[in-house]
Amino acid sequence: MKKTLLSLFLLMGALLLVACSSSSGKGDASSASTGSEASANSIKIAGIFSASGGAAALGEPEMQTLKMLVDQKNEDGGINGRKIDLVTYDDKSDQNEAILSMKKALTQDKVSIVIGGTTSGNSLAMLPLAEQNQVPYISVAASKQIYMNENGQARKWVFKMPQDDQQAVERILQYLKDNNLTKVAWLNVANSFGTGGHEEFVKHMENYGVKSVIEDEFEATVTDAKPLLTRVKKANPDAIIVWGTVQESAVVIKNIRELSLDLPVLASHGVATGQFIEVAGEAANDVVLPTGKLLIADKLEDSNPQKELLSAYNEAFTAKYNKPASTFGAYAADGFSIATKAIEAKGGDSAALRDYIEQELGEYIGLTGTFNITADNHMGLSPDSFAMVRIVDGKWTLEDK
Repeated sequence: MKKTLLSLFLLMGALLLVACSSSSGKGDASSASTGSEASANSIKIAGIFSASGGAAALGEPEMQTLKMLVDQKNEDGGINGRKIDLVTYDDKSDQNEAILSMKKALTQDKVSIVIGGTTSGNSLAMLPLAEQNQVPYISVAASKQIYMNENGQARKWVFKMPQDDQQAVERILQYLKDNNLTKVAWLNVANSFGTGGHEEFVKHMENYGVKSVIEDEFEATVTDAKPLLTRVKKANPDAIIVWGTVQESAVVIKNIRELSLDLPVLASHGVATGQFIEVAGEAANDVVLPTGKLLIADKLEDSNPQKELLSAYNEAFTAKYNKPASTFGAYAADGFSIATKAIEAKGGDSAALRDYIEQELGEYIGLTGTFNITADNHMGLSPDSFAMVRIVDGKWTLEDK
């Protein structure tokens, strides 16, 4: 059964994958011609993720997914008979390491395409190098700024797999409106992911009849948010939004429970992983958040075009790593699948790959949702790619459809 599902998964193109001659360190990459000079025998791709450090809960499954799928693709003969050399870098959740890794991938390894950038800050730090070197970069981080410049235009060489912060914020705001929770405390992590979400919240809250009674932030290294939460309690909100990723959100939400703030707690899609439940423990129960549909794949209708793909990916990942698949790993899988489709059509020329993704990919059903990438939109997901889930007894339950 596992073999059958994995074969179906590969045939449907959701996770067509990349070959692995990879290292988890900093650049002992195998040599191969790349970019417009890709050799007749191989294609070189880079994966740059936060496999260790503060964002490892996100980056590790991304790295593992890409390696798994690359191995499978090479075992199946590669792409059009050409093996893929995968060069991997662990940026250790550090922006400077991310920049250095991107520079090595582009100038030393001379890859045809890059997938990675686990956090929004790292992705934003990496993307100028992709633009300067004119190599397509598929980001796995959330901020809208990653694929849209300050003028609201799509960045030419950058594409993005996760839903953006605007879509996540609006999904939360719709939930608040539907549940008549109109007075809100907004708390975000003090980094680019947090400030991006806050900007979208301020921009859109009035459209949903929501107002903030307090807006504040916490550090990514927070160990005690109780002074902040004391101010929240005095503001008397109907609900609290905690906008961060796994580690810092877990600290804040634990403190909410410890202070007995008996209020609905909503979190960002940045905690949509089983590691959040592990870190937060019982405090995670009753947290509501928007997420892609991997976590509730078994609850989808059989007619949903994503269901078989999600189930096959989860089965393959679990068999390989003895743990459930992660929504964040799914971002890397979608990035690789799209890269693979481009390579199948265009070979290893970076400019041709970019043009294919933007102009010829068309509607693509992936793990994260249905992508419709265009020249104006280098993400291409719609808000219905999100589901609202609630954590109940340490498990994901579908809050609404």
